[in-house]
Amino acid sequence: MRKIGKFKSMPNFRSGSTSVRLIRIAALAFIPLGLTACGKVDRLATTASVIPDTVEQRHPIVLADAPHSIDLFPNGGRLDEGDKSRIIDFATLYRERGQGPITIMLPQGGKTGRHEGAVNSIRSALSRSGLSGHVRVGNYNVADPNSASAVRLSFIGLKAKVATQCGEWPDDMASASSLHTWENKQYWNYGCSYQNMLAVQVANPRDLAGPRGENPADVKIRMRAIQKVRQGSDPGTNWKVQNSSIGSVGGN
Repeated sequence: MRKIGKFKSMPNFRSGSTSVRLIRIAALAFIPLGLTACGKVDRLATTASVIPDTVEQRHPIVLADAPHSIDLFPNGGRLDEGDKSRIIDFATLYRERGQGPITIMLPQGGKTGRHEGAVNSIRSALSRSGLSGHVRVGNYNVADPNSASAVRLSFIGLKAKVATQCGEWPDDMASASSLHTWENKQYWNYGCSYQNMLAVQVANPRDLAGPRGENPADVKIRMRAIQKVRQGSDPGTNWKVQNSSIGSVGGN
């Protein structure tokens, strides 16, 4: 009789046999599947975000050609010192960002008249500010005849503004009818006012598109610092502050 042990002995396959080759091919076929699955998990873990949309995506700041304007209130066709200083600032802004003509808009139907006499004064102020280009004169209708009507100066130039409109609430923040707004996401209007304030306050809209070029180094400051390092002294600037006694302020 044939003796049967606890475990059956495995057949001894030779390395060149057909069965061994089939096993190796099957094992190699499963390896890419495992690596693909691991790679997919890693990509989800590193790129997925709890909040998929950001303030910059919902309310982007764009650079566009838009009107710049100021309102002047001449007294009897005459400009005061405040109006003249505003025109100087307006002319500086035009040289930095403006293009095309400057338009002087006179009110029609207002309580304070049309201010035709202020046109020559405004032209003279613009000429003294260094603007000798073409100036157009037009009219606009006053919405409220009882309010003070202004003479409006405007030009088209580069301006930073938000592409979307603030104050829009497409979804209810506390809706009980569905779980749509219960997700851990920023609501639509979040950050819109911040983006608007940043666009208005930036001095040069071009700075939002990219950094400025570096200025050349100050050679004198560099050589002074090198000399101090060679002498073993501190290359920094020594600022001296002299404080006066409280009792000596205002005399005895």
